[in-house]
Amino acid sequence: MRNIASPPLNRRSFLVATGGTALMASTAAQSACAHTEPSPDPIKRADPISPTERASRLARLQQLMREQGIGATLIEAGASLFYFTGVNWWRSERLTAALIPAEGEICIVTPEFEEPSIREMLVVPGDVRIWNEHQDPHKLVAGWIQEQKLGDRPVAIEETVRYFAVDGLQSALPSLNLVSAATLVSACRMIKTAPELALLQEAADIVDTSYRSIAGKIEAGMDGQDIFMIMSAAITEHGGTAPSGGVQINEGSALPHGSKFRETVKPGSVVLMDCGCRVDGYYADISRTFVYGEPTKKHRDVYRQVRMGQEAAMMAAQIGTPAGAVDDAVRALYESLGYGPGYATPGLPHRTGHGIGLDIHEPINLVHGEQTPLAAGMCFSNEPGLYIPGSFGVRIEDCFYMSQHGPVYFTQPPNTLDAPFG
Repeated sequence: MRNIASPPLNRRSFLVATGGTALMASTAAQSACAHTEPSPDPIKRADPISPTERASRLARLQQLMREQGIGATLIEAGASLFYFTGVNWWRSERLTAALIPAEGEICIVTPEFEEPSIREMLVVPGDVRIWNEHQDPHKLVAGWIQEQKLGDRPVAIEETVRYFAVDGLQSALPSLNLVSAATLVSACRMIKTAPELALLQEAADIVDTSYRSIAGKIEAGMDGQDIFMIMSAAITEHGGTAPSGGVQINEGSALPHGSKFRETVKPGSVVLMDCGCRVDGYYADISRTFVYGEPTKKHRDVYRQVRMGQEAAMMAAQIGTPAGAVDDAVRALYESLGYGPGYATPGLPHRTGHGIGLDIHEPINLVHGEQTPLAAGMCFSNEPGLYIPGSFGVRIEDCFYMSQHGPVYFTQPPNTLDAPFG
């Protein structure tokens, strides 16, 4: 929320920025010597989501359900259950799920021995119905639907609900009309509120600060796991939970999600780090690429081109623009530089970005063909990496949100391989 998208960078401005790196480094060093006061905490801390906000989310979902003639929505344990109810539960073979009616209080179905834990977490008004190990939880769900007299209206199923829960409900109540709740739930979760943006900002600050703190700690002979352990420790130290991601080295950096082969750091190695964490369930997802030792001209050229791709995405990401147009703008730039065409490599084989929130990947995506208009409150990654098979890859990834006036970075991308962590 503090970093506004930087102005577009062209080839000339990249060269100027690169040429001024030594001067900027010298100035920064002099400044550090002149001021010995401790710097303020770079992480802007946020409050957890309040029960009032969760209640407003439920009210919004119920309004949409009434508008579409839906009787109830079934949501299994996971991010959406947490989003609406505050119940942060895992999935197992034992069904824990919420039934959200178009009017009235919700109902959560869970095993009897889990009831005390569920009640502790539940922050909105609702009933908890229990089942024992020898009982069929799907009959309990069906019974509640009949009790609420909702059987004559469709029941919407959240898109991540597993098949056994859907099949079990259909078997228990064969006449029930089951439909997808994807558009209902996405309409709520896709648009982030100010408290959500604050949590996303805190998570991003933690990862960004952690990257900066490990500069100089990576040594020759380390492998990807060694480096990730250093980063993971830094994230935890700065207050992030569930550190995630991975590190690809050398030729492995040309594979967006890495290789099974163990590579180690040596002079000239390209190291691609893709790391994140969570704060009150909300994700950060940031990638940085650096060269151990002195970068080659090719390294610098590709790095500069990826930054150009990021800026092309930010220029295209405007309110009302179809999300797919952001991806198209990046590919047009890369094709003009000789990459592609389209998703071919050398080039960009994956989408330019994905939605982010309580899931690290959530709708909608910045991908060719996506027609959903960009709207204030939407949040995305911006990661138009370039990959040269058999050689190396570069990915710089920063997340942003859409304000009423356009895209705003959570973290500012670094502009040069001489300062790859900013």
